[in-house]
Amino acid sequence: MKRTIKLGDTPEAWQAEALLAKAQRYAEKMLGQDSDDWDYALWSSLLLELLARAALSNVSPALLAETDNRTWNSLYHSLGFQPKEQRYVPRSIAIAEVMRRLGSILPDLNQELEDFGVLHTGRRNAELHSGEAAFEGLPGSSWQPKFFSVCKVLLESMGHTLGDLFGEEQAKAAEKMVAAAADDSAKAVRGDIEAHKKVWQAKEDADREKLAAQATLWATRRAGHAVACPACQSNALVIGEPVSPPNKKLEGETIVSTQEFLPSQFECIACGLKITGLSRLNAAGVGDKYKQTITYSASDYYGVAPEEEDDGRYFEDDNNEPF
Repeated sequence: MKRTIKLGDTPEAWQAEALLAKAQRYAEKMLGQDSDDWDYALWSSLLLELLARAALSNVSPALLAETDNRTWNSLYHSLGFQPKEQRYVPRSIAIAEVMRRLGSILPDLNQELEDFGVLHTGRRNAELHSGEAAFEGLPGSSWQPKFFSVCKVLLESMGHTLGDLFGEEQAKAAEKMVAAAADDSAKAVRGDIEAHKKVWQAKEDADREKLAAQATLWATRRAGHAVACPACQSNALVIGEPVSPPNKKLEGETIVSTQEFLPSQFECIACGLKITGLSRLNAAGVGDKYKQTITYSASDYYGVAPEEEDDGRYFEDDNNEPF
């Protein structure tokens, strides 16, 4: 008869519920300060780390465990077992790695929000471990909208809301803050587009044709997804991060792999317009998800050495498929 080893109880320090409860305590501390004060920002950074770890533990506590080629004791500990190593101290991964893993797991935690999470908790490290006053004089408008956006994504991944952590009144204020920041971002990017459009239209016809042709060639040869530039209508590219696992299908003797991406950057070499951040991309009309398609031969995909020289059975990425 098969014997199954049952997992032990998750250590309290790595339980999603315990981490979330501690984040709630820190939220109370944060809200007890003036929102423009440095200590309000400090408590928010401490809160964000606990909330991020709670969200990752909610997927699996094992994802919090530090592992390397020499030891797996922390992973073993996260599964509810007691390592036999003497003087063992469980270690979890750094917050930057927590945010990176969450960015890969949670579709709504886009690159812009992931980067903010790393930046904001990094300021905490500077505040606590150096002589730098990292939060002193930091305007709330520069970080609070993204902070509450990240918190919202993390909480919703666990079945909670902003109101559950901050109270309904603060949650309403946070939603307005996020909406206002998105509106400001939209206004700013529209101004950039109009400025590039005027410069483009002032060029000679021959120059515009030459630049547009160069942009078409450039967009064809580089990785990304081809879109029309909102300023000059030339071929441009958006690049982003995957938001779903590859979907592979066998079609005849080839394997077709498709994967969804969420844009994070835009560039047009014809008029020089560049846009970074999903909120600004959405405002510019180039923030939609897109699909990338890669086609393999079965032998290439499964690592079978071909008997003949390369005959073109591996095809380049198709970066022009609409979502």
